[in-house]
Amino acid sequence: MASWQEIEKEVPELAGRVRELLDAHRHKTMATLRRDGSPRISGTEARFKDGELWLGSMPGSVKAKDLRRDPRLALHSASEDPDDENPSRWAGDAKLAGRAVEVTDPQVLGRFELPEGQESHLFRIDVTEVVRTFVDADGEHLVIQMWHEGRGFREVRRR
Repeated sequence: MASWQEIEKEVPELAGRVRELLDAHRHKTMATLRRDGSPRISGTEARFKDGELWLGSMPGSVKAKDLRRDPRLALHSASEDPDDENPSRWAGDAKLAGRAVEVTDPQVLGRFELPEGQESHLFRIDVTEVVRTFVDADGEHLVIQMWHEGRGFREVRRR
């Protein structure tokens, strides 16, 4: 698994665009796994700091319980509707997958603006997959750029 900083070094253009898309909106959608293995979708906030991707959670939240039990997750950026007249103007969307690592070190927690006097969960995301989807400049192809752990970067174009 890779830190966000490692992905930025390996595929800087993809990482930069994915980060822009994730940073464009405060809220993202995250998928975790319930106890029975079925998916759970939750709204969440995620942020980049110190070369890592982080997400927090209120104490006792179901998404925190899910991540403590099974750290696998998927994160999806908010997505704007494409312009039907000019699809190439669509900013696209971003998604990634990885594993959440709960951080309890007080020094690390101190670097974040966590609610005063309230226990919170803080997770660092170790990334295994990054994907950006957009329409090319000619408006002819859907472009899927992806990086996968152990396989690197590739791009697929679909008409």
